[in-house]
Amino acid sequence: MANKQSFEEAFSSLENIVERMESGELSLDESLASFEEAIKLVKFCNSELDQAEQKVRILTAGADGVVSDEPFVKSEDAT
Repeated sequence: MANKQSFEEAFSSLENIVERMESGELSLDESLASFEEAIKLVKFCNSELDQAEQKVRILTAGADGVVSDEPFVKSEDAT
């Protein structure tokens, strides 16, 4: 795993690992190494998602600092 990769790159790598493991063509040692790499990628992706969620909470906080947990509603695109 690269030192500073994007969430998208990490997620794509994780998908590739899962596909390789599901293929059944990896040896036990290769499967274990792939599993270890997948765990690292999952932790990285979870961390990135947590940071993104925190940023959204900061941006949606009211003037009083209170975050309202309202569902996200996509606005209609102007046509």
